[in-house]
Amino acid sequence: MFCRISTHETSIFAVMEDGKEIHHSRCENCIIRQLNSLKALTKEELKKISDSKVTKNVKKGEVLFEEGERLNGVFCVRSGVSKLSKMSDNGKDQIIKIATKGELLGQRSVIAEEKTNLSAVALNDMEVCYIPKNHLADSINDNVAFTKAVLVQMANELKFADNVIVNMAQKTVKQRIAESLLYLQKNFGEDPEGYISMTLTREDIANVVGTAKEACIRMLTSFKKESWITTDGKRIKIEDEKALQRLVDGY
Repeated sequence: MFCRISTHETSIFAVMEDGKEIHHSRCENCIIRQLNSLKALTKEELKKISDSKVTKNVKKGEVLFEEGERLNGVFCVRSGVSKLSKMSDNGKDQIIKIATKGELLGQRSVIAEEKTNLSAVALNDMEVCYIPKNHLADSINDNVAFTKAVLVQMANELKFADNVIVNMAQKTVKQRIAESLLYLQKNFGEDPEGYISMTLTREDIANVVGTAKEACIRMLTSFKKESWITTDGKRIKIEDEKALQRLVDGY
């Protein structure tokens, strides 16, 4: 069962957790902000955020927010990975994006003052900072550089979404699975044994590429027969990166 994190009661992000103090890094000194639109904020704006933000250690499987929820702030990912997904009309969970360190979750919904159209669930242990929305609204009104940074970030997210739509329409399931494995290896690296560091379940991989779990398993089995990958439980090791890339490119 998922352990729900409320965005309406920031007191849940207590300074004390299980009797231990959670370390709070000041936003003006945090290098993570260089990875998102917060880098455009002034030092004074960052100090105000630091004084009101709350930090939380999120366990694997916990829900940060659910589709249809109205958020009162955004989550800045300091470490860890979460999946952003949307429930289709037939009840299937489609993973839209895998969010990593430095990304702001819920920004579009907060700025547009709309309910979230995605859910966010931790894929591994995370540390996130929750920033109340009033700080973002004030900075958008007063800081042109921040407004531009937010627009650029949203434009990049729209471009990413466009690419996902094109891939779903033009590439086969086999190509999309190969592309997803290459993406995971490129962005998350390998463990000491050469396996992709980011471990996803077969169902998660299927939800990323938009297919059934059974079809995903069949495709991965075919990759193994071709000696393109090896597996150890949920772990996957790419043995022939060039072969997977040729498949993605349609050769």
